[in-house]
Amino acid sequence: MAKILVTGGLGYIGSHTVVALMANGHQVCVVDDLSNSSLNVLEGISKITGKKPEFHQFDLRDISATRKYFKAQQSLDGIIHFAASKAVGESVDNPLLYYHNNLGGLVNLLMHTSAKNIIFSSSCTVYGIPDVLPITESAPIKPAMSPYGNTKQIGEEILRDTTQADSNLNVIALRYFNPIGAHESAWIGELPIGVPQNLVPFITQTAAGLRSELQVFGHDYPTADGTCIRDYIHVMDLALAHVIAVERLLNQSNLERFELFNVGTGSGSSVLEVIESFERVNGVSLPYKLASRREGDVVEIYADTTKAFDVLGWKAEQSLDDALKSAWLWERHVRNIF
Repeated sequence: MAKILVTGGLGYIGSHTVVALMANGHQVCVVDDLSNSSLNVLEGISKITGKKPEFHQFDLRDISATRKYFKAQQSLDGIIHFAASKAVGESVDNPLLYYHNNLGGLVNLLMHTSAKNIIFSSSCTVYGIPDVLPITESAPIKPAMSPYGNTKQIGEEILRDTTQADSNLNVIALRYFNPIGAHESAWIGELPIGVPQNLVPFITQTAAGLRSELQVFGHDYPTADGTCIRDYIHVMDLALAHVIAVERLLNQSNLERFELFNVGTGSGSSVLEVIESFERVNGVSLPYKLASRREGDVVEIYADTTKAFDVLGWKAEQSLDDALKSAWLWERHVRNIF
């Protein structure tokens, strides 16, 4: 049994990864500042797994708290680092928050931990506007479309440089695409604080009556139906990719000390296709209107996942329909809609 720290472990992707780690026999510690999550998630994890992971609440930007935590945690086998702000639009409006939080927390973690196996939560936003689709890990890194994307580019650079300076450090950066859905139990799922920044929570909240209608940002893009195209991956498929990646480092199976993998489904769906799928699989009619484009959005991007399959033995198993069914089940559970 390995002892794994999950930073941001009560967040959306983090909590599902905690469940996947525990299901695969690992001991999990969670650090979260609860800035975009809730202690209720800890209860949800406990209901699914039958036990509660060790939890510490503090901000990784707090040097004193970070130093104190890692001084007491000398036996960590690995870290999966999620803790970061993640909304493209918000990062455009408040770039300094994103640089401070996303990069400051990462640097503090690296300066104070003795763990030598790290999985980094990266993003397809590092590619900017791709020249060729599907996009591979060897695609050129272009100027980021948002401060959020830039923090992921810089985060990868920080980790790559650190592995070159520290011969004992091993890192895998997972560049994932658009996670959606929830755990099949409906005990955990995506529950943003305040106005959602991602498509599916907007869809489910609109379907639940919390919002009068859904806004579709941009309807004049050069795509088949005029709306943006993304690679939507079920969050539990994504969670399992993190488990496989950390076990690769624990087993010393990595071929390089800094490795990169795309994590997506390998196909794209437009915003209108996602809406149609949600309505069809859940029997719900969704009111929506077409709105102007949102600054920082890429028109179309989806993954080439060949490397993840060939090297990690991982591929997405659940469909868009599966993810949207689970997302609606979760929303109904949270809102007591039966």
